[in-house]
Amino acid sequence: MLDIDVRPDAESPITGRASMMKATVLLTELERHYAELRRNKWIRYFAVFCRIALAIGFVPSGMVKVRGERFTGLPSNHPLGHYFDELHVTGYYYTFIGVGQLISAVLLLIPRTALLGAIFYFPIILNICVLTYAVRFEGTRIATLMLLANLFLLAWDNPRLKTILPFSRQGDPHVVETDKFPVLFFAFVFATALSVIVINMFVFDIRPGNSEIECTNGCKNSSSPNACQHFCDCIYKQGHPLNVCLNEYEGEKDIKADPEGKR
Repeated sequence: MLDIDVRPDAESPITGRASMMKATVLLTELERHYAELRRNKWIRYFAVFCRIALAIGFVPSGMVKVRGERFTGLPSNHPLGHYFDELHVTGYYYTFIGVGQLISAVLLLIPRTALLGAIFYFPIILNICVLTYAVRFEGTRIATLMLLANLFLLAWDNPRLKTILPFSRQGDPHVVETDKFPVLFFAFVFATALSVIVINMFVFDIRPGNSEIECTNGCKNSSSPNACQHFCDCIYKQGHPLNVCLNEYEGEKDIKADPEGKR
């Protein structure tokens, strides 16, 4: 009697080719939709708007660093203010960051170098975005929107971007513009921006604000106003690091929740 090795989980060559064909069809469909978006003049206008807005966002901060001035008006006891105080005394590294921001901004404003500007811009704004979330800065919304705008520009110039990547297949083909207003695209843009704003309202239960007054004013609507006030004093009056103040804040909340220490 012959033993037949039946392995139902083994993928046959036919099944493998079918999967590859499905992936190819899906990729082709995505490229078709992308090509349609690239032909729309309104989305091109939006790309120009993003380039100008991102450039404007970096010019003032870059100029301040190049001139060697302190970047922010935040007090030194503020977590981000303390960070900028230390960054300010790093000498030519501080200037180097400012020069990088200015170069990125200028490159974005020139159509022929816009892609290069977006590439230079990305690591800088990614670092800023992560930093703002790490220190619970109020500017997390703006930094997030700037990062998303930068990613959009990289996606918008994807045909040109692929020419400098190892999986390049072809250059940017000539496209014919269409005048149809992309309602769904801009609805998605609006929904994304609104989501960033709303989510950032709830992502942290407490922030140090941009000043002591702003921090203490937020305690009025806090579920633990005493713990909130302790947090603000810890940041602005005692000058402790953010993580220390957050630990003390959580401790104050635990005391309120379990005043007799039964837990």
